[in-house]
Amino acid sequence: MNEELPVSEETRLARRVGAEIRALRQKARLSTRALAELAGISQPFLSQIERGVSSPSMVTTYRLAEALGVLPGALLPTPVQELVTVVRADEGGHLPVAARENAAVGRTLLMRADTQLEVIEYVVSPGQYLEEWFTFSGDLGVYLITGALDVEVEGAGTHRLAPRDFLSHPASLRHRWLLVDDQPAHVLLTIARPEQGSAVSRRATAR
Repeated sequence: MNEELPVSEETRLARRVGAEIRALRQKARLSTRALAELAGISQPFLSQIERGVSSPSMVTTYRLAEALGVLPGALLPTPVQELVTVVRADEGGHLPVAARENAAVGRTLLMRADTQLEVIEYVVSPGQYLEEWFTFSGDLGVYLITGALDVEVEGAGTHRLAPRDFLSHPASLRHRWLLVDDQPAHVLLTIARPEQGSAVSRRATAR
């Protein structure tokens, strides 16, 4: 019975670099021959790089990046530990609903330029301003943890959420939230941004 030999860290890295290059090439709809020609390397060598058999030098990395229209760093995989984000209960940024003193404030759990997902937590108390109208690009989901919440979507009516209810809709539909009977609400908002652009473009619109 053959036992698999342990894989070195250098081999793992080479395989991940190769996988990144292959994914970018496929996204650009280039064949290995076309990319090799653009980068000034041989097709067999590019195939070896994509399979993780060979590692590209700095010169080759820059040539491949230029041919793919990306920065050289895009060809290098992000360390696995950097792909995991943990936000503790006392961490996260603050994001007011509106520029006014009594505005409800969200806690940003995930909001970075390198990901299309945004997650914001709101704990809204009676008397806090919440009723701003919003439209922006992407899709959103609203999960109510506790309390009660009305989600008004222009043209689609008002939807009352109870604890553990979930609602989603295109964020391009004009929408706003309202507390119900002065009950506090604990809400989790998720936003899936479109691929284009580095940030969601929010624009509150007054009625």
